[in-house]
Amino acid sequence: MSDTKKATPTQPRHVRDVSNWDKETDVAIVGFGGAGGCAAIEAADAGADVTIFELASASGGSTAMSSAEIYMGGSGGTRVQKACGFDDSTEDMVTYMMMSAGPQADEAKIRNYCESSSAHFDWLTGLGVPFKDSFHEERAIMCLTDDCLLYTGSEKAYPFRHHAKPCPRGHNLEIEGDNGGPLFMKIVTENVEKRDSITVEYETRALCLIADDEGAVAGLVIRQGKKELNVRARKGVILCAGGFNMNEEMLQKYAPKLLRGNEPIGNPGDTGTGIMMGMSVGGAAINMHEGFISIPYYPPASITGGIVVNDKGQRFINEDVYHSRLGQAVLDQPGDRFYFILTVEQYGDYEKFNFMGASIAGTGETIAELEEELGLRKGTLENTINIYNEDVAAGEDTQFHKGAEWLQTLELPLVALDITPGRGAFVPYFTLGGLDTLPTGEVVDPQRNVVPGLYAAGRTACGVVRRADGYSSGMSVGDATFSGRLAGKQAAARS
Repeated sequence: MSDTKKATPTQPRHVRDVSNWDKETDVAIVGFGGAGGCAAIEAADAGADVTIFELASASGGSTAMSSAEIYMGGSGGTRVQKACGFDDSTEDMVTYMMMSAGPQADEAKIRNYCESSSAHFDWLTGLGVPFKDSFHEERAIMCLTDDCLLYTGSEKAYPFRHHAKPCPRGHNLEIEGDNGGPLFMKIVTENVEKRDSITVEYETRALCLIADDEGAVAGLVIRQGKKELNVRARKGVILCAGGFNMNEEMLQKYAPKLLRGNEPIGNPGDTGTGIMMGMSVGGAAINMHEGFISIPYYPPASITGGIVVNDKGQRFINEDVYHSRLGQAVLDQPGDRFYFILTVEQYGDYEKFNFMGASIAGTGETIAELEEELGLRKGTLENTINIYNEDVAAGEDTQFHKGAEWLQTLELPLVALDITPGRGAFVPYFTLGGLDTLPTGEVVDPQRNVVPGLYAAGRTACGVVRRADGYSSGMSVGDATFSGRLAGKQAAARS
């Protein structure tokens, strides 16, 4: 056997088969998105020599393609939260995020994230990331003004509001339009470039890990041009190579429900290579069946006043939830048709500005007429609307506990939008499973023993966010940047 054997991410190369090291560094990082960039900065500032290997010709990853909202709070609040009059309790943040992650929650990770979140805000501002001391009150998936703070999840919706005091934690960069991701990565890249101890090698594919006879990770194999090169990582390798939403074979194997979506969100490098590399040396992959999947039904915010029904004409959720909670609820429902029932006023500016792109499935001057157009059993939708309107009049949604501010009488005529996945509406998705890690970023095996020399962050790791029905915008970039920092510090400290 020689080190010329074709490298594959599912099989590590052994140190004994490496005849020479072509490159050496203290910490090798695979991927230069938000996680990889923050990992490099922390590792370098801790005294390590760092090399980032990036498949693309520039930095960015999926972070640059996002809005770069960052979910932060706790400890009384970030500077922006305090300036906007919000006092954010760490325990409320922990409770909300524990509920969001459900039975898959990693309490140690969540608590560490929440307790350190305000300090993470300060670290980001120290890099030069700009946040304006302003609150965006309107319900929005993303803030298209340069305002900073907004509610980005289900904090004010049932059941969360009954267990944790609602507080806005989405922090949008001070830039207009959906341009936060490019600005964020520009700032991170500039910080990387000004550190002499960080080298970035673009257009470089990581092929596999290199491990010794004891199972410790000693480096990785890369391809530059047509050459395979052995890289020695004296302190460790940090995998920040994204998730696997661009790998249909892996999706079919691990998370087939996500394929009911029609738009994978991420960069072309999100092929699961980092996860496969970690698994090849004994790392455990967890939560692989879960992912973010959304029906982005707002804006306009007025749509929240309508109701969602299935093919039985029945409601099944409170419509003031975050859009991915609706997406997950639709996947969990039996039946193959789902509609948003709206008044003409609630439909409002939908045609002028919306992300969902759902078509009109029917209209009705009477409920019976709409039932017929939608192919619903006679009287089913009428019964649902009558009960809902009675609750609206009484000021309480007795069935699904929608917030009082969104309770509006469904007055004729009515419009029905078809939000069924696969029937034209925009249904984006990305994966939430990955390598199991300690809060420090160290990859562990199925018995939760550390795989020496191996770390993971961002979507390559299974982080604080675990489920679509508990997702809040900003949790992914927040987790990626925070977990990258921890992995960088931990790798740099390894002797």
